[in-house]
Amino acid sequence: MQFKLGLIVNPVAGLGGSVALKGSDDVVAKAIELGAEPKANLRTKAALEVLLPYQDKITIYTVSDLMGEHTAKELGFNTEVVYQYEDETCADDTENAAKALQKVGVDLILFAGGDGTARNICHAVDDSVPVLGIPAGCKIHSGVYAITPKAAGRVVEMLVKGELVTLADADVMDIDEDAFRQGTVKAKRYGEMQVPSEVRYVQAVKNGGKETDELVLADIAAYVVSEMEEDTQYIMGSGSTVEAIMEEMGLNNTLLGVDLVQDQTLIEQDLTAQQLIDLTKGVPTKLVITLIGGQGHIFGRGNQQLSPVLIRAIGKDNIIVVATKKKLQALGGRPLIADTGDSELDDELSGYIRVTTGFNDHVMYAVGHQDTLQVQEK
Repeated sequence: MQFKLGLIVNPVAGLGGSVALKGSDDVVAKAIELGAEPKANLRTKAALEVLLPYQDKITIYTVSDLMGEHTAKELGFNTEVVYQYEDETCADDTENAAKALQKVGVDLILFAGGDGTARNICHAVDDSVPVLGIPAGCKIHSGVYAITPKAAGRVVEMLVKGELVTLADADVMDIDEDAFRQGTVKAKRYGEMQVPSEVRYVQAVKNGGKETDELVLADIAAYVVSEMEEDTQYIMGSGSTVEAIMEEMGLNNTLLGVDLVQDQTLIEQDLTAQQLIDLTKGVPTKLVITLIGGQGHIFGRGNQQLSPVLIRAIGKDNIIVVATKKKLQALGGRPLIADTGDSELDDELSGYIRVTTGFNDHVMYAVGHQDTLQVQEK
């Protein structure tokens, strides 16, 4: 299975640091005149070198020339350019590139820059795509950056290897560079983005066994219910994890069937494939599912009511996968499986998906299908 890595390099990031300009915003020409040398691509190279052993598992989607293409190709990665910039780069190029990467469905946007670059990307993308920064700027106040370029590469390596990597909200900060040059630090929060962080398996209680599992399920259920949107229908799939969410809403659940709710009210129970299509047509709808069966199926085992027509109509971005980390660990690194009966749809669902594993606690996990598993076995 190919990991779709988005890459954006701000080639002038950090340019003013070595010549005491305390930043690069609006001072690029002056920095070059003072002898500054670009370092962002060197730092990007340091991050990507960590991933060289996994070249056959990674496709890098990036920007032309010095905004990513040059370094990715230099290292021999399979590279696709999704955005072309003209002449000198600017903030608009970063934002447009980020939008293009989100549109092609990358699993992660890796970017090199400083806080200004992080602001640009935060402005351009929503939280459906995680990001990670390679520190290359003069000022790094944002929490979206790895500690070092190699550390950024290590986090991506964890994802490519299929390890559980928690997603966390991190603040995007920036300072007023003009004020900073006058000796005043004025930091401001501009938003937040989801970033992969190191895995932390922190138990909710010290007891083992069923009590711990029930508390984790309660956390998952409370979070999903708290995030439910008004005037949106939710298809509730099969399984005990989804059952916990129904219990949180005080609703009867069809453990081995599929129910439909809206505004925490039960609309219909134990629906057929055609009934689901009819009831959700033209209505904003999201799908809540968990792992079905011992092989990690999210589609194709115990929930055949979720037809390819329905899944396509809902869209991958509206699929909410819930599971405990214990349940994911039991897969032994094997991907979740989409076996919808439509091979093209299975391909579209493949990649990395966010799995809710607790209250505002998420991990990224791979989704494959039967064909990819057979290739891996060979």
